[in-house]
Amino acid sequence: MTETMAPRKSLVLRNANFRALWLSATVGVLGTAVASIALPIIAAVELQASDFAVAALAGMTFLPWLLLGLPIGVWVDRWPRKPVIIWSLVGRILALATLPVAYWLGVMTVAHLFIVAFIAGLSAVFFSLADQALVPQAVTKEELVEGNGLMTASGASADAAGRGIAGWLSVVFGASNSLLVQVGTSFASLVAISSLKLTEATPDRTERHIFREMTDGLRYTFSTAPLRAILFNAALWNLGGSMVASLMVLLIIRTLNESEIWLGVLMAATSVGGAVGGLSAKWITEKLGSGPVWRWSMVPGVFGYASLLVMTPGTGMIPGLIGMFVMGVSIALNIVVGTSFRQRVCPPGMMGRLGAATRMVSWGMLGIASIIGGLLAELVGIREAIFIGVCLAFAAPLVALLGPLRTVRQLEDLEPEESTAG
Repeated sequence: MTETMAPRKSLVLRNANFRALWLSATVGVLGTAVASIALPIIAAVELQASDFAVAALAGMTFLPWLLLGLPIGVWVDRWPRKPVIIWSLVGRILALATLPVAYWLGVMTVAHLFIVAFIAGLSAVFFSLADQALVPQAVTKEELVEGNGLMTASGASADAAGRGIAGWLSVVFGASNSLLVQVGTSFASLVAISSLKLTEATPDRTERHIFREMTDGLRYTFSTAPLRAILFNAALWNLGGSMVASLMVLLIIRTLNESEIWLGVLMAATSVGGAVGGLSAKWITEKLGSGPVWRWSMVPGVFGYASLLVMTPGTGMIPGLIGMFVMGVSIALNIVVGTSFRQRVCPPGMMGRLGAATRMVSWGMLGIASIIGGLLAELVGIREAIFIGVCLAFAAPLVALLGPLRTVRQLEDLEPEESTAG
């Protein structure tokens, strides 16, 4: 009886393959978080770039999803995923290392910054699709919510730590020098993934027509009402939310005249909220049902973003701090539920293409939104552009609350119907 009632070990402790994926992803997020703060600060402070350039820079890391996500998804389904992750990390390390060197030599330009951001984003496409495809092979279906919750929570914690120190590092050592942190964490991620001993499912090499395979991925992504609803929900949120996020550095540094440290603190609050949401996702979905959690999760997130509009210098930054924490909890719950559902219903041989098609639409919006945000900042002003972004983000929960999944309590109940490729 005692043995039966003993607490079950965490998935990280009992599953070595999941642990390797978890470590690789988590340390990678830490470095990416530092870079996400450092890059716009380099543009805004060290290079004195225009408002448009600063905002658009945030979209460069996501533009590869829109332009190349589909063919990369096909390739990831054709190749063993572990080597894909390793080579993507090597590419990221080499590209990022050029920025500190250029800074030391006094030859850094805005164009160089955009090129490196694009290459780093391209490596992230390969990494993310291969990593996402390996998680369902490393755990059972029943462990997916726990695994994705742990990945989301630890990733959010690492993100919070990275963003929290990024502003301080930029002030003390310079934003360009702080990029050395991501170079180091990418190497640590490389070491972690090298310890993976998972026997991968044999890629299906019978189909060699890349455009047909890309079409299959798109068709499957839009083949069912649940997959479409989850996709449109994420795409609308990313369109509005990324407009807001890309303008935060301008709001804080140029409109409110606050330190770069505040940018890191606000973004860290988002990540702390993400850690809370990720860790509590399993418990909340068990109590309330995955359907209601997914439908309502983004409602408080909209108000979280709206809190940025009432921020003022000094203690007036606190409403934004609270709002970003709430937004982080909301988006983490939404991601865990949506990702777990897709992983449950998708055949292993389709994971790369499903992930690519899904992120081409949803993450592609991040690249487009940053460019739109930069244009609006130039045309109507920074605060006004943020307000427009908040209004667009509000469309995301409306899709969930009024769409085809508005009465579903457990998304898992839909699995038998969705378990074959379209």
